[in-house]
Amino acid sequence: MKYYSLNNYLQDTFGEKVYKIALNGGFTCPNRDGTLDTRGCIFCSDAGSGDFSATAEEAITVQIEKGKERVKKKIKNGKYIAYFQAFTNTYAPVERLRVLYEEAISHPDIVALSIATRPDCLSQEVIELLEELNRRKPVWVELGLQTMHEKTAKHIRRGYSLSVYDEAVRRLKEIGVQVIVHVILGLPGETKEDIRETVSYVGKSGVDGIKLQLLYVIKGTDLEKEYREGKCKVMSMEEYVNLVADCIALLPERMVIHRMTGDGAKTNLVAPRWSMDKKRVLNALQKAIREKEREGKCKALD
Repeated sequence: MKYYSLNNYLQDTFGEKVYKIALNGGFTCPNRDGTLDTRGCIFCSDAGSGDFSATAEEAITVQIEKGKERVKKKIKNGKYIAYFQAFTNTYAPVERLRVLYEEAISHPDIVALSIATRPDCLSQEVIELLEELNRRKPVWVELGLQTMHEKTAKHIRRGYSLSVYDEAVRRLKEIGVQVIVHVILGLPGETKEDIRETVSYVGKSGVDGIKLQLLYVIKGTDLEKEYREGKCKVMSMEEYVNLVADCIALLPERMVIHRMTGDGAKTNLVAPRWSMDKKRVLNALQKAIREKEREGKCKALD
């Protein structure tokens, strides 16, 4: 396995460093509006996994400009990806989606559009809109799979079956958009072998990228309740980084690794606290990957 990082992919694709700007389109989710449930997934915060995105009251152009301002010390006159992050970003009438997406991709500094959503929220009208926009600027669709195991999916209240994911991937690849899949490592009741099976499944499903997400516990979620009651454990940093290195070794050579960890907002994070030291975690992950390289199981892709 050759490890192909997001930074390398962006450099290869756009010829320069590119930053993501998290946007908030003011969406909700079928797991929250009563269509499927009202409680959301057990791990999801009140911000709908958009803890670091802007406020929905601001126009998309304003959110982009503020996002640029936040990273101006790292990049000047650079390029950006418009990332619709909070909640389910295709869960609205297609007319509303068109207005929001158009405003984002029309910004001269935006080189791609990334949309986080659920596989069960991709109507034919949405697919046609994504195909149209993809002819203008690259479109990425980020699907929250989390696990291939139906028992776990039911426990976390995901709300759709694995076959729905398979069909969504097929339809998205038919229109030529990039598909990135979110997988959570350490979900309640899952073994490391269960996690590796999910990662392997994603690798074989024909998608373009993967986000490996650490399970962390946020205040106010049902996951917090399980954690407090001793029904759910979180991994140590050593366990996690070794598992990530194992998972990367299972993936196809050209699959882009968009993320290897994750952390919640510090004010709301219950556990694991080690995830807040992101630099330390990333260094440990790189070390674990290098060890896999020496074993011949994983190496960086030039």
